[in-house]
Amino acid sequence: MIGKKNVVFGFLYLVLTASLGPLMVLNMVPDIEKAVLEKQTIVGEIQQLESDGFEKELEPLLAEDIAKTNTGGLLSLNKLYNAEAPKNMVKAGPHAHGNLEALLNIVVGIALCFIAVSTIFKQVISWLFILGTVLHSGVLYLMVVFEQYWLSVIAPAGPVLLILGLFLAGIAAAIGFRGEIVRDN
Repeated sequence: MIGKKNVVFGFLYLVLTASLGPLMVLNMVPDIEKAVLEKQTIVGEIQQLESDGFEKELEPLLAEDIAKTNTGGLLSLNKLYNAEAPKNMVKAGPHAHGNLEALLNIVVGIALCFIAVSTIFKQVISWLFILGTVLHSGVLYLMVVFEQYWLSVIAPAGPVLLILGLFLAGIAAAIGFRGEIVRDN
């Protein structure tokens, strides 16, 4: 069965990309928690000053002191944003796309078992999905997790191959979809 390799690849790739979830939690959350605590402390101070009418110990604060406190608050918000950025890059890139493309390979692999078209046509569809996945979310994985940004040159090829695979799978389904498993020659 030609689609078998897509099903096997899809499940194994899903394990790889799904494992990015624990990686994000273990490696990135402690920095985020520290930044959140720092932000809460500074923003809490600003909130207290505002509720006290910008007075400290019943003395009005100078504009310079208020500006310095506000600057500290803005910097703490920026530090929090910077601490969350790596997690968001992993989550939005290889984690989400990898999971989706792994599941797409599983579905296409199963669908190919029910499509009666030439073996070469099915092989092309099958390999387009595997190569498209590796060149899209696989490259995102290497770029974001391992900081290999030079790979961005080949990253656009992945989505093109996946879209071509979807198009050809649609044509193949229109031509030869059967309600039962088809034996490939």
